[in-house]
Amino acid sequence: MTATHPLWRPFDPPDEEAIAAVRLPSWQPEQITVVDPDPAWPAEFERVRAMVEEALGDDALDVVHVGSTSVPGLAAKDVIDAELTVADSADEDAYVPRLEAAGFQLRIREPDWEEHRLLRHHDPRTNLHVFSAGAVEPQRTTAFRDWLRAHPDDRDAYAAHKRQVATQGFTDGMLYNNAKAAFVYDLYEKIFAADPRHPHDPHPRG
Repeated sequence: MTATHPLWRPFDPPDEEAIAAVRLPSWQPEQITVVDPDPAWPAEFERVRAMVEEALGDDALDVVHVGSTSVPGLAAKDVIDAELTVADSADEDAYVPRLEAAGFQLRIREPDWEEHRLLRHHDPRTNLHVFSAGAVEPQRTTAFRDWLRAHPDDRDAYAAHKRQVATQGFTDGMLYNNAKAAFVYDLYEKIFAADPRHPHDPHPRG
């Protein structure tokens, strides 16, 4: 029997029709640009966390810095990625109006992907990803972040790959992510194979 890490997901990037279906009317195209790492990014995240916690109080179960701006020395889009955990991300009435009052705007709704919601803020530029308590994706993104923090060779290879992908002129973050997806999948395979807590046999991309 093949061993599979509990955080594994199949390689299945969404097509353009699926991407269009989850965008809300507030979504806007934006040129994807990868910039040199900025030592101000951690402080920018702390501003985001303070805004979210002030808006939601105890309903913000956790607010975590993820994505490339959370990895020191990693080139990234100049956009803070933060993950907010709430009791039920599908219950938008419980948190979206208060976040909107704090300047966030709901851009993406993905019921089929662990009820993910994406809100955007412009000061600082932020993608706020919302998941329910117990969701798998926040566990994956923190594992990815922590691996890159501890493995500079993989961090630098990822930076080079992102810079190359960004030259293709994407104006949609999800299409940009699709272009990185094979690299990211293969790096997750490396992370899972190295995890002493869970056995994981190779799962090559289909």
